[in-house]
Amino acid sequence: INRRPYPLFWFILPMGKPQDYCKILVKSISTFFFIGYLPVAPGTFGSLAGVGLFYLLKEAGINPFIVTSGLIILGFLVAGKAEKLFAKKDPSFVVIDEVAGMLLSLLFLPAYDIKVIIIAFFYFRLLDIFKPFPAGRIEKMKGSLGLMGDDIVAAVYTNIILQLVLRLTFFKTS
Repeated sequence: INRRPYPLFWFILPMGKPQDYCKILVKSISTFFFIGYLPVAPGTFGSLAGVGLFYLLKEAGINPFIVTSGLIILGFLVAGKAEKLFAKKDPSFVVIDEVAGMLLSLLFLPAYDIKVIIIAFFYFRLLDIFKPFPAGRIEKMKGSLGLMGDDIVAAVYTNIILQLVLRLTFFKTS
């Protein structure tokens, strides 16, 4: 008897062997719980998920540094496997890199209001799209490093820019 789940979920829930469940886990994590499967702008929605996760962490009093570090490590562990599983270099539906990058963009900023979050979001998306040095070179690398590395660079640049702007603006107005 071939017991397949509802057709909408056939790609998510294969029936059978344990390695099938490892594939499900890789798909779940790499697409950040299937947000990457959204038909339009999955990277943007992944970044928005990162903003949402950051707010949830702040509201719950959970240290965002620990979660961000864990998500980056998890991203490096699954991104290369996802590339092999999907048989495609840097598939657009793998958004764990955007989520981790957005969280990294927001770490340790001196202020967190809605304007800062919006500016961080747009800076990160622009830098992720335009790939300033060395992000473009890193993206060409194979596996997890290529998939995660360019977003880490974009996130670090975003964070540095925001640190400078916010601190200079703060000292100027004090």
